[in-house]
Amino acid sequence: MDLRKIKKLIELVKESGISELEVTTGDESIRVALQGTSPTFTPSNPAVVVNAEPSISEREQQPGQLVEAPMAGTFYCAPAPGAEPFVREGQSVSSGDILCIIESMKMMNQIESPGSGTIVQILVKDGQPIETGTPLLRIE
Repeated sequence: MDLRKIKKLIELVKESGISELEVTTGDESIRVALQGTSPTFTPSNPAVVVNAEPSISEREQQPGQLVEAPMAGTFYCAPAPGAEPFVREGQSVSSGDILCIIESMKMMNQIESPGSGTIVQILVKDGQPIETGTPLLRIE
């Protein structure tokens, strides 16, 4: 899908007051949704970035709930450069708390905690490219 069309759809969502718009054309699909005051974009076929990561058996042996990336993009632990991170290892979180941001297609997507617990481990570095399914954090 053409970048100009995507920008036009984002503007349409902002101006119309709707919170979400999904468009399918042939084999391409795009969903634009507003979260608070900023729109988000979820690609139907995200780009794949190759990263070295622990094997599945290594991940399964460690205790706690693994939070994985729902999309490909760039991982950010803070809302802006130089700002305090959303979470730190050892910090308690509740369901729905913002854990990090994934920038995908120039859109910032907030990743929320799936449940309550304590951040045991942050598995990726700030600014690191990630792919869908990349383990981000471990919560106990």
